[in-house]
Amino acid sequence: MGPMARKKKRTRSSPRLKSPVSTYADAEGNVLALRQVISQGSVAKVREEMVNQAANVEDIWQRRTEILFERLAVSWEISGLPLEDQKMLLGRYRMADPETKQWVRQTIAEHVQEFIPELES
Repeated sequence: MGPMARKKKRTRSSPRLKSPVSTYADAEGNVLALRQVISQGSVAKVREEMVNQAANVEDIWQRRTEILFERLAVSWEISGLPLEDQKMLLGRYRMADPETKQWVRQTIAEHVQEFIPELES
């Protein structure tokens, strides 16, 4: 019998580093925490999603904000209650009133401009 080849599991020699986070507070004191760095795969995914959208401009920008929110949001403390689960974060964003959504869009746009300029259109 010949020796059997086994696939060796790849292990990382160093633990995965967490991205630095920036926090932003709105007028009511709610705090949104956003990653300062995302993977090149995430950058490519955001760009791909935008190219694949065949909708009007407003729909595209709403979807872009949701995609960025999903990739960047780490936590969102609202009325003293922190949300950290990704599905809960996105659900809360989708339920937000127009003023809150506008604040999130503006905050993400400024954040991307400062920390992830390769996502600028």
